[in-house]
Amino acid sequence: MNISAVLLAGGESRRMGRDKATLLFRGKPLWQIQLELLRKLAPAEIFVSTRTDPVWRPADLQFVADDSPSRGPLSGLAASLAATRTKHLLALAIDMPFVTEEYLKFLCSRIEPGRGVIPKIDDRFEPLAAIYPKEALANFQSALSGKDFSMQTVAARLATDGKLRVVPVTSEERKLFVNLNEPADLAAL
Repeated sequence: MNISAVLLAGGESRRMGRDKATLLFRGKPLWQIQLELLRKLAPAEIFVSTRTDPVWRPADLQFVADDSPSRGPLSGLAASLAATRTKHLLALAIDMPFVTEEYLKFLCSRIEPGRGVIPKIDDRFEPLAAIYPKEALANFQSALSGKDFSMQTVAARLATDGKLRVVPVTSEERKLFVNLNEPADLAAL
C-alpha cells in the first residue's frame, strides 16, 4: 500500500495516570497492538509521533517529535505529514485498540489523489483514525501558527476544502472508536 502511517502516542496520559502506550490490554501493551495493526496494512513507512523518543519504539520505526511547542495531535500530525514520502498518511491513536484492519482497509479504499478520509460520529470527527493527504500539511501548519489548536476545527476546514472525504460511522462501527483514557475505561472492559 503506497501510504505512510503514524502511531500517535504523544499525549501526557494525565487522566490515565501513566503512559497509555505501555498499558496492557488483552495481554499486550497498547503500542504493540496498534503497531501490529498498522504493519498488517504494509504501509511504505511507519512513524511514531511522541513528545520524546519512547524506549519501546522498535528500531525499524521512525521517530517524529511533535513540533515545539506541542499542541497535541495537531503537532504530531504536522510533523508526520512533513516527514512522509508518500501522498497519504494514515493516523492511528495509541488508545483506540478496537479499530480493526478491515475498517482501516475500508478507509484506505476511499482515498484519492489529494483527498484523504475521516470518519465522523454525529457531529464529531474522528481525526485520530483518519487518512490525510500530503496537501493537508499547509492546513496543519496554518492551525499551529494560529490560536485554535482543535483537531475538530482543522478537520472541518479540510473537509470544506475538499481535502478530506467524510465517512459517517454506522451505529455498529461506533465501538471501534472507543478510547482508553482513564483507569475506569480499562476496568469497564
